[in-house]
Amino acid sequence: MSKNISDFNQYLSFFWFIFFSLFFCSFMLFASFFLGGKSVSRYKNTPFESGIVAVGDTCLRFSIKFYLIAMFFVIFDVEALYLYAWSVTIVESGWTGFIEATFFIFFIFLSLFYLIRVKALNWVSS
Repeated sequence: MSKNISDFNQYLSFFWFIFFSLFFCSFMLFASFFLGGKSVSRYKNTPFESGIVAVGDTCLRFSIKFYLIAMFFVIFDVEALYLYAWSVTIVESGWTGFIEATFFIFFIFLSLFYLIRVKALNWVSS
């Protein structure tokens, strides 16, 4: 019987957490709508903040290399986050975690050398 009450209290706590979270978010949105400043001007809904009409073409072309470098940065940055999480829990993970992290770092270096070999990191095309 006490297990059922304990489970019910956990569900009730979770329900109250969700309810108050949604209520607080809704309250902040409605409060900012009513208390926030409102301005009306002729250039308010123009696509530029200053109201200046655009000059020239706004469509810029970027090289595909820019996007490749950005994706490589994100990939290696996320792997650095995994290594940070591993370094925080190094005592708990023990030798098994150390060996797994060593393999992880090895595969990161292997992928980096592959990217260098296929010249994916060269900005200037040959």
